[in-house]
Amino acid sequence: MKAAINGGRARAEHPAIPITLEEQAKDAAAVIAAGAGAIHVHVRGSDGRESLEPDDIARAVEKIRGACPGTLVGVSTGAWIVADTRRRLSLIRDWSVLPDFASVNVHEEGAIDVIRLLLERGVGVEAGVWNAGAAKVLRGSGLAHECLRVLIEPAEDGGDAMTNFAEIEAALGQAPPSRLLHGFGASAWGFVALAAERERQSVILGDVATFVTLC
Repeated sequence: MKAAINGGRARAEHPAIPITLEEQAKDAAAVIAAGAGAIHVHVRGSDGRESLEPDDIARAVEKIRGACPGTLVGVSTGAWIVADTRRRLSLIRDWSVLPDFASVNVHEEGAIDVIRLLLERGVGVEAGVWNAGAAKVLRGSGLAHECLRVLIEPAEDGGDAMTNFAEIEAALGQAPPSRLLHGFGASAWGFVALAAERERQSVILGDVATFVTLC
C-alpha cells in the first residue's frame, strides 16, 4: 500500500498539509505505522513551493527514509513544478540522492524522455496516464513494461471518470501488467467499488487522493 502525504496542495487548502521536512517525516512515519508500505511526496523547497532541485530532493528523501527505515519513497516530476523540459531533465540528472520511484505524467511535454532518464538512473517509474491518448503514447514508446506501474488518473481529464477509465484500459491493452488507479473526490468511491469487484485488489486512502491497485 502507498500513501500520498501532501500532493500539490497548499497550506491555504488545509493547515495540516505537510510542507516542511519535519512535517513530511512526521506524516510519513504516521501512515507507515498505520499500515502503508510506501510514501509518495511532492518535495518542497525552503519557500514551500514544489521543487525538483537536487538538494531539496536529497533532503526530503533522506528525511523520510530516516523516519521510516526500509520504506520506499517516491516523488513527483510534474511539469507544473519545472515547465521547461530541458531544465527538468537537467535537474533529474543532477540528483545525488535517488528516490525509489518517481511519477511521470505521460501527456506532458518531454514525458517519455523523463521516463527514459529515470530508468537509466535506476529509479522506478509510475507512468501517469490521464486519457486514452496518453495511454497510446506510453504503449507506443515501448517503455510500458519497464515501468514500475502505470498510474491511471481518469478523473483528471474531465467528463465521466468511468468512461475515461474504460478508454484508457482499452488503449493500454495488456501493457503494463501492474496498474494503480488514482481517483479524486467523489470519483474515488466508484473506483473503490470497482476494485471490490476484481480479485487481488487493495485500496489506499490518503489525504489527497484515493489509490486503488489494479494488478
